[in-house]
Amino acid sequence: MRVLQVMASGIHGGAEVFYEDLVQALARVGVEQSCVIRPYPARAAILTAAGCPVSMLPFGGPLDLITPWKLKHIAVGAKPDVILGWMNRACRNLPRGPWVNVGRLGGYYDLKYYRRCAHLICNTPDIAAYVVREGRDAAKVHYIPNFCPVVRTPAADRSLLVTPPDARVLLILARLHEAKGIDVALRALVNVPGAVLWIAGEGPLEASLKRLAFDLGIAARVRFLGWRDDRSALLRAADVCLVPSRHEPFGNVVVNAWAHEVPVIACASQGPGFLIAEGADGLKVPVDDAPALAETINQLLRDPALVLTLISGGRARVAAEFSEEAVVGRYREVFEAALRTG
Repeated sequence: MRVLQVMASGIHGGAEVFYEDLVQALARVGVEQSCVIRPYPARAAILTAAGCPVSMLPFGGPLDLITPWKLKHIAVGAKPDVILGWMNRACRNLPRGPWVNVGRLGGYYDLKYYRRCAHLICNTPDIAAYVVREGRDAAKVHYIPNFCPVVRTPAADRSLLVTPPDARVLLILARLHEAKGIDVALRALVNVPGAVLWIAGEGPLEASLKRLAFDLGIAARVRFLGWRDDRSALLRAADVCLVPSRHEPFGNVVVNAWAHEVPVIACASQGPGFLIAEGADGLKVPVDDAPALAETINQLLRDPALVLTLISGGRARVAAEFSEEAVVGRYREVFEAALRTG
């Protein structure tokens, strides 16, 4: 089977990381792939190292007439059985041909961008239900979750991040965006004495979040790490992973924490609310409730038995539902079903 994977999103983000992870995972099980991305050399290097030829196109706005023409030319040359498009801008440009177009959704997107996709893959059951409610054939709508590859790497060196070895480290892996609720975590940190908060990500709110940390009197206990490629090392060094999102369709970070045996506390937005079984593999608090988040963090830090319960539960969830083997197997099944049914 030959697959052409088309990603037209930004340089950083959860979907972008999972795109790279899935391409590499499919390559490991022998799926022949080609990739089309925006001109990001670092991403191209990762995909090329996985043995996948890479083409780079601008994926501009409505006046970009070059991208659709060149993408059609690339597809004709690659002769794929399936083209997998990621998110709106890629899927609206997918060429028609003797292949089957499949769209991958990680959110509640406007389906007008997916008219060229015969099948749709959704990374939560609720997104799949939304797609069916919008009129798509349920037989051609598929739920496949994300997985997190576990890199065997040492924990990040706390001393390099100006963090005492005995500090309790809280970790957020997220874009610095309103939807991610990082301001809620900062307000919670005021009432979690002795803890240090690592925030790994970049985005438009960096300056305002730094100002908030200063105004709250906690700047000395907050580390803004910028975008990091060493998420496994950071997770291995953390005591708790926080997902304080106001809006999170899936929540890759929850699965990442489980895979690295780190207890997770999340606000109960769509994705984490679906993923986490309260008290068994994670803890949930109401969205936008800093006092509840602080109380839950303190509860977890005081209760080693609860930490072990959550770690065990998360490990079991990954093995049962979110392993690389299981998720890659589901993608191959959907590709084969798409070829049979068109």
